Amino acid sequence: MQLSGKVALITGGAAGIGRATALLFAREGAAVAMADLNAQAGEAVVGEITRSGGRAIFESADVTRAEDCRRVVERTIREFGRLDILFNNAGIIRRATILELSEDDWDRLMAVNVKSIYLLSREVLPHMQKQGGGSIINTASGWGLAGGAKAAVYCASKGAVVLLTKAMAIDHGPQKIRVNCICPGDTDTGMLRVEAQQLGEENGRFLAEAAKRPLGRVGSPDEIAQAVLYLASEVSSFVTGTALVVDGGGLAGSV
Repeated sequence: MQLSGKVALITGGAAGIGRATALLFAREGAAVAMADLNAQAGEAVVGEITRSGGRAIFESADVTRAEDCRRVVERTIREFGRLDILFNNAGIIRRATILELSEDDWDRLMAVNVKSIYLLSREVLPHMQKQGGGSIINTASGWGLAGGAKAAVYCASKGAVVLLTKAMAIDHGPQKIRVNCICPGDTDTGMLRVEAQQLGEENGRFLAEAAKRPLGRVGSPDEIAQAVLYLASEVSSFVTGTALVVDGGGLAGSV
């Protein structure tokens, strides 16, 4: 098992990519702590893991609040004694142009998608430094590397995640802390359906458009989770500062 003896903290762990990663990490031997606003769904994931013989805890938290982030990390350390992997996965989307965005839209999305990474990493890094290393993985997006229509604040937030990841990798590499991000393409999660709703498009048609890429389909949460596992494990021991694109070839034709 690739993560035997490791402890991982996953934000946005109750559904989608976060849930798939929590289940995969547990199968690979990690003790898993999850943070999310959806307590019922989060506790259900804990149940899946523990029924299979794994170790997991859930903490209801708003990861845009410093005190919540501190509480989550403190409980993880208290329960499991260490913290080896941080997967900053919490995220939301707002499909709109600058003219259509409210100031509250901008502030909320930047807080969830970017500020939360700063807050959680600030709490986790001292523990990783004391342990002599660790792995931080942030969820960016293909739209953190290339722009998209009616997605101004989302693109801005994910572009920030990509460069924040690189800056953190430079700062903390000397402490043997690797920092990478994943850049998923369209993935079959609830967020994809939220996008269709925000754009006023029929769900089936929207998914068909999203599948127009070289592999001819959208990704699954399990496929994205495998990329996160790679970056979390020692298989990627010489990889840091990387934005790993996992998008079925969606950006293959981009500059």
